[in-house]
Amino acid sequence: MNPQQPHDAVLLNEAVEALVQGKQLPGNDTIGSSESSQKINGIFIDCTFGRGGHSRHLLSKLGQKSRLLAFDKDPQAIAVANELADQDPRFEIVHDSFSLLSQEIEKRGWSGKVDGILMDLGVSSPQLDQAERGFSFMNDGPLDMRMNSNKGITAQEWIALTKEEDMIFVFKAYGEERYAKRIARIICEKRQQETIDSTKKLANIISEAHPRWEKHKHPATRCFQAIRIAVNSELDDLKAVLEQSLESLSIGGRIVAISFHSLEDRIVKQFIRDQEKGKDFPAGLPITEDMIERRMKKVGKFVKAGEEELARNNRARSAVMRVAEKIG
Repeated sequence: MNPQQPHDAVLLNEAVEALVQGKQLPGNDTIGSSESSQKINGIFIDCTFGRGGHSRHLLSKLGQKSRLLAFDKDPQAIAVANELADQDPRFEIVHDSFSLLSQEIEKRGWSGKVDGILMDLGVSSPQLDQAERGFSFMNDGPLDMRMNSNKGITAQEWIALTKEEDMIFVFKAYGEERYAKRIARIICEKRQQETIDSTKKLANIISEAHPRWEKHKHPATRCFQAIRIAVNSELDDLKAVLEQSLESLSIGGRIVAISFHSLEDRIVKQFIRDQEKGKDFPAGLPITEDMIERRMKKVGKFVKAGEEELARNNRARSAVMRVAEKIG
């Protein structure tokens, strides 16, 4: 796939509408007389630019006084984003992890002023489709898996250097792999005999080690997911940006998070639940509502892709979108 080729942004309309819905911000531009033509002016964040589907759609809803800051680790995504930044002065891109949200927000004087933060998590379709990126076992390629292909250790290096007990932990915790111990042991045996340097080679080792294949799922799926998450520190970055979002958002500002596997979704769901619940106090202690310090409220139920989108984009089938609004 050409890195500049557009691809379907998952839950595009749903995510952008949830981000801007109900915004009554000072200085909104109204074009024409219909309510639907009103443009929103505010500060928004796209944590994962990808190929810009969500960013472009969001910009179409925003007035000229708005600002949109995006993040991405991927150099190919940055190339596309730089073109958009040249075309639209409201947009700028940071070539780094969204875990640097607070740092970038403070640099711009936006702390407590952000109106919406979008998180489209996981790996993008172009990354999966390019064999040389090493994310997928469907096409043979070098064992890389880095979202920023210019920084950090590769999956090949991770396989070569990681201790067996740490590998077991990663396969269990990040891949929910039932046979983590057996697979890790055999990988560690094989790496003593040969360099594991390609996606096909690793997938074959895992397949041979796996005692029970799931129907309609490649036996290497869970371990590949786990290695990718470990190499890119995906879950640590997610936890960091969720915490940082609280001080970045204005009252009424929203988080819209799209997850593609249960680990991400569980972290987002628990974060929203914790912020809705507020502080814990010992049973029987007299407390007032303001002492609880509830920071966010859930907005509606989780959203999944509809039949029309699924027919067009099969990769949307696992997507789950959750929305929360800052209240304090």
